[in-house]
Amino acid sequence: MAETSELLVKFHRRTGATITQIGDSERELEKKLPAEYVEFLKLSNGGEGFVGEHYLILYRVEELVEMNKGFEEYAPGLLVFGSDGGGEAFGFDTRIPDWPVVLMPFIGMDWKDAIPVVDSFGGYFKKLHETESLFSSKEL
Repeated sequence: MAETSELLVKFHRRTGATITQIGDSERELEKKLPAEYVEFLKLSNGGEGFVGEHYLILYRVEELVEMNKGFEEYAPGLLVFGSDGGGEAFGFDTRIPDWPVVLMPFIGMDWKDAIPVVDSFGGYFKKLHETESLFSSKEL
């Protein structure tokens, strides 16, 4: 996590989540969260700030159930874990093994508009740090 900490210098982290909080959310979601995401949650249970040029709001693990209500209707298999603070959601595509991270518009939420960000949460912060615009290409 040393590398992750370096990428999050301008990101205001919250106190880490407990194993109990993570387990409770997984039971409510009826999904086992990716190990890399769980490790991040133990370091920081959400937070807000810049990663590279990107503003990022990450939800607390106990907010995941409430924040995702209704999304299943529009984008089945999407598990939103944060946003850019504007009109775009960051989420996992749970339809695919390893749950790649995608950028999805909140308005008009539809899989055809999803932009792949990274193959798994493990490279998420590095990708944000290295990429100027996530909208410049659908082939990130």
